[in-house]
Amino acid sequence: MDLFEETSDWGEKLKPLIKKYKGEKHPLDYHNTYQLLVMVVLSAQDSDANINKIAPALFEKFPTLQSLSKTDIETFIPYISKVRNYPTKANWLLEIAQIIKKDENIPSTMEGLTALKGIGRKSANVILRETGKPAEGIIADLHVIRVAPRLGIIKEAKDGNKVEKDLMKVLPKSIWSEIGMAISFLGREICRPTPKCEICLMADDCLYYKTHVV
Repeated sequence: MDLFEETSDWGEKLKPLIKKYKGEKHPLDYHNTYQLLVMVVLSAQDSDANINKIAPALFEKFPTLQSLSKTDIETFIPYISKVRNYPTKANWLLEIAQIIKKDENIPSTMEGLTALKGIGRKSANVILRETGKPAEGIIADLHVIRVAPRLGIIKEAKDGNKVEKDLMKVLPKSIWSEIGMAISFLGREICRPTPKCEICLMADDCLYYKTHVV
């Protein structure tokens, strides 16, 4: 039997997880869509904690996209120099600012967001979820890549886009907006690289728990 056929009731099984984390704000400490956009771009291959640390000074200096669009790379770089791959990200963000110009012009669709430099599907899904826009996919960050196969929802894959595609095949669209972030929070708090299965609310339906713990 195909994996997706076996797990066709995951929409029901995941309800407790969605209930626990529904609406919980992303760990990036942003205060508006402009800040979220910038921080999502900066957080690629870096930690949310590190981006949160550099954000106050960054946004004090550049409070809007318009202010960012008027600066140059030499002025901008010192504010993000502690971020991984900052030279490339600096170019991406300045290009985004020069294209969009104003905060109110930030796209609110998958197509519009992924057309911007430095924003892939994962980042776009985060922005859509955090701004309350209709889901066009499922957040598949490094935690989701680890946890979703452990639970048994999908087969293991290292590529986030493949994980997202597989999740979209098996999970009802009605939960797309929340389920990626819910699984991510589970991965951050409980289903760590060394999981705390004994306190996990998903243990009864978890493939890993059934095959490695019980």
